[in-house]
Amino acid sequence: MKTDKDNLHISVKSKISRELKIDQSLAHNGVCLTVVDLDENTHTITAIKETIDKSNIGELHIGSRVNLERAMKLGSRLDGHIVQGHVDQTATCVDIETLEGSWVYTFSYDPTYHNITIEKGSITVNGVSLTVVNSKENRFSVAIIPYTYEHTNFHQIKINDSVNLEFDVIGKYVARLLGR
Repeated sequence: MKTDKDNLHISVKSKISRELKIDQSLAHNGVCLTVVDLDENTHTITAIKETIDKSNIGELHIGSRVNLERAMKLGSRLDGHIVQGHVDQTATCVDIETLEGSWVYTFSYDPTYHNITIEKGSITVNGVSLTVVNSKENRFSVAIIPYTYEHTNFHQIKINDSVNLEFDVIGKYVARLLGR
């Protein structure tokens, strides 16, 4: 990771790096960023001040595990929720409950952004599209299955860790229309 004025340049080593092209968009923990350089198994992206201020991207360090997701191809089957890669704000993990065969993570977020969740609605946490299982004012929970736990960075999230949130795009439009 290198800084250049207010920008943060992050190099990521991944299995998909060699499939990428410069100028492609790729979500990193839910933050849609442009590939600016390639080198064998590594790609580099640049986060500007706006991105650093609204996400946890600036908290990454060498060795951080990052959830990566490529952009959907037009004409492909839509599988899951509608996710844009535009982080709305961060949240803090306030509880992790280990159940028999799954986990429930609870997150708290700043109400001044006026974002909302609803039970059975969509939420994206660090780029992982999930269903809200419990929604309260400025707090929500998601249930994590073993596959998601093992194949994303959820197994590294601890209480008090910061995560990126992208709220349901349809919910954001409805809230805007209702004047929220």
